[in-house]
Amino acid sequence: MPLVLGLGNPGARYARTRHNTGARVVERVVAKVHAEPLPEASEYRAWHARIEEQDLDLMVSRTYMNDTGAALAAWHSRQALAPEDLLVVVDDVYLPIGRLRFRGTGSTGGHQGLASVENALQSRNWARLRVGVGAAESSERLGEHVLEEFEPEELKPMERAIERAADAVVCWTTEGLARAMNRFNAEEEEVSES
Repeated sequence: MPLVLGLGNPGARYARTRHNTGARVVERVVAKVHAEPLPEASEYRAWHARIEEQDLDLMVSRTYMNDTGAALAAWHSRQALAPEDLLVVVDDVYLPIGRLRFRGTGSTGGHQGLASVENALQSRNWARLRVGVGAAESSERLGEHVLEEFEPEELKPMERAIERAADAVVCWTTEGLARAMNRFNAEEEEVSES
């Protein structure tokens, strides 16, 4: 069964940070499709949904970003999961605010959450939906940047991006990766007040 995993860090301290964008997208999908909660585990929160006759599980890790693979391994110990049935939703500092980019496979791009998933699966053959959260001022500030909340002028564009990313997850579920890539990789959201 397909699984969508939203990357982030647990707790109120991180809830609105750039690094929690993936988790926020999954939570938006849960609300959008009225997903039902699954039994809780110490490593993750999960839900089940049925969208246009397609079953889908959704998950947010309760581990820290760099240990996301442990949550995925805990899920896999309870549910069979083929890498090609996984979509990981993740923040991307190399994309402008609001830009979405689907990929069917690829490198971690230095993202520790993706590296943890790759290590847990021993595979790169899983889809990822990257959501642009804007670049850091410098590589030295990258670690701080992803743990900061968005600037006031970024809030509306990010809310729109999260909504579009939730639509992209639904499209991936019902129409497949190729259709989702064609539709959402071509769209770009500019930072603006409107």
